[in-house]
Amino acid sequence: MRHPANAVPLSRREAFHRALPPREGADHWVRVHRPAMACRFVVTLSGEDGRHIPAAREALDEVDRLEAVLTVFRDTSEVAELNRVAALRPVPVGRDVRVLLARSRELRAATEGAFDPTSLPLSRCWGFLRRSGRLPAPEEIEAARESVGLEHVTLDEEAGTVRYARSGVELSFNSIGKGYAVDRVAAVLGERGVGRALVSAGGSSVRAIGGGAEGFRIDVRSPRLSAPLARLRLRDAALGTSGAGEQFFAADGRRYGHVLDPRTGWPTEGVLSVSVVGDDGATADALATAFLVGGASLAERYCAAHPDTLVLVTGEDEPERLHVFGSHEGVTMEEAA
Repeated sequence: MRHPANAVPLSRREAFHRALPPREGADHWVRVHRPAMACRFVVTLSGEDGRHIPAAREALDEVDRLEAVLTVFRDTSEVAELNRVAALRPVPVGRDVRVLLARSRELRAATEGAFDPTSLPLSRCWGFLRRSGRLPAPEEIEAARESVGLEHVTLDEEAGTVRYARSGVELSFNSIGKGYAVDRVAAVLGERGVGRALVSAGGSSVRAIGGGAEGFRIDVRSPRLSAPLARLRLRDAALGTSGAGEQFFAADGRRYGHVLDPRTGWPTEGVLSVSVVGDDGATADALATAFLVGGASLAERYCAAHPDTLVLVTGEDEPERLHVFGSHEGVTMEEAA
C-alpha cells in the first residue's frame, strides 16, 4: 500500500528546533514525508527550492519499493523468501539484496564481526522480533548462535542467487536498510537535479545533499540528557545513529536491551548511544550498530584504519561525556548551545 507524501512548510524557528539550518535569505523550509520501515522518511527542502517537491515525492517512492523487497514482516518480500527456502535451493535476488549482502560482508570483516545481518535468530530467541522480550535459557541462545554468521550465506553474483548453508539461517537488513534507503532517495534527488536537501529516516539515518558553507545543523543528543551534547554541520555526508534505550525488558533486576552481539548471542552493555558520520547512509547506519556492540575501543580501531569516518560515543556510566574518534571532511563539530 502506498502512503501519500505530504508537503509541509516550516517556519524558521521550527527549522532550528528540528536541527535544520536555514540558508541565508530563506524564510521557511518544506518537508515532504512518508511513513515506511516503522519510521517516517522526510525530504527537507528550502522554500526557495519548492519546485523540487515533485522530485521529492518521486524519490520517496524508492522507500516503498525497498520496504517491499527487504522487510521480514511480509511473506512476499525477497528477504522473506530467502529465509523461507534458501536453505533448500538457490534463490534469485535483485540488485538491492546483492549490494547489501556484499556491503554487509565488508562491514562484518571491518568491525570484527560486531555487525552481522544474520543475527535475526537471536532477536527471535530473545523475543525482540515481536517486541515481547524474554530471558532465554543459555542452551536456547547457543542453538540460535549456530545459525548466525555470514559464512552460512553464499552469494553467486554471476547467477544472481543466494543460498544458505544450513536451515535456521535468517537475514535481516534492519541495521543497514534505512541508511541504504536514505542513500537511494538521495540518488534519485540528485538525478532529478536537486542540489540541496536533507533526507532523514526517523532519528537513525540522515543524508545531506549539499549544505552550503555552513552545512545542515544536527544536534547530537544522549537518551538520558535533555540538552544536546554537540552540534554537527553536515555537508554532502551521512549520519547514522543507534541507541541502547529503544527497546528493552528487565528480568531478575537486570536490564536487557534489544541490540544483540552476534558473536556472543547476548545483549550489548556499556554503550548508550553512537553516532557515525561517513560518505553514505548504509555504512554509517551499520557502523552505528557495530560500535554499539563493540564499544569505543572498536570505534577507535576502525577510525584508525578508515580515516574518513567520525564516530561519537556516549557510555552508560557517563552519559554526559562524548568520546570522539576520527574525522570526516563533510562535517564540522561545534560545542552545543
